[in-house]
Amino acid sequence: MELRHLRCFLAVAEELHFARAAERLHIEQSPLSRAIKELEYDLKVQLFERTTRSTKLTWAGQVFLDGVQRIFAAIDQAKSSVTAAANGYHGTLRIALSDALVPSRLAALLARSRVEEPDVQIRLFQVPVSDQLKGLRADLYDAGFAQTTEVGEGIITEPVWTDPLVAVIPARHPLLAHKRVPLESLLQFPLVLCRPDICEGSTRQIERLLRTLDIEPKVAEHVVTHDLLLTLIAAGYGVGLTSTSQIDASRHADVVVRPLAEEGVVLTTYLLRPDIEPSTQLSHFIDRVSPVDPVADRNPDAGENT
Repeated sequence: MELRHLRCFLAVAEELHFARAAERLHIEQSPLSRAIKELEYDLKVQLFERTTRSTKLTWAGQVFLDGVQRIFAAIDQAKSSVTAAANGYHGTLRIALSDALVPSRLAALLARSRVEEPDVQIRLFQVPVSDQLKGLRADLYDAGFAQTTEVGEGIITEPVWTDPLVAVIPARHPLLAHKRVPLESLLQFPLVLCRPDICEGSTRQIERLLRTLDIEPKVAEHVVTHDLLLTLIAAGYGVGLTSTSQIDASRHADVVVRPLAEEGVVLTTYLLRPDIEPSTQLSHFIDRVSPVDPVADRNPDAGENT
């Protein structure tokens, strides 16, 4: 098995189309097909199910894909480490970010890290929660930030940041009669929410909150970005829930932000890391992540936009 076999497999597995994979690799389709056959012969398994209409991964192919992706991620990280060393860095921290996090505290944390340990390179990876957990277990990341504690064995979670959850409402909407919006009233209207695979952790936290009410939410749309969420709410597609840090990062003239009537409703961000002794560099990084009291840090009423 050679590295070219793995590159060919990865291209076909991601494209699920031999012609597109060959074009991506800048080779003819026949040598690509030959490379896949050689790989299947070497592994003694069938990796793809091919018909005249489609190409699909077998179960063995799906398992192999996960391993191959980790191999190329490790190769990319090795290249980056060499480049970092050549540029004068004496260490690297690999930090994964999930749940579309945009807290201003992250920028402050990174700036402080650069000042206090300028010879440590910090590399950031924006990945879904599931990929972050795999990466933490496979030593692809040293630590990460996400909005979930459902991480399984071998991962430590520590709450570090909390942000008040607020209602996002179109201008000229009946809910604006409330200075503080009751969740029960909010759920009388369709919701615009972030897509669960993009904001997995925050989605779970919001779902747990909504399950405390005996009301089945009506979801008008799932979106992939916070800007699109605000755009659809401004256009009248529905109402939404978001954190104050998200609102601070991107505001919209045609939406109004109101605090919820319920007290203490927050989204919590967690620091995730493998359950092993952290390196000295990671320990210093963890020490800089200061947990924040949401009440002292941010009054949700101050974020009201009218």
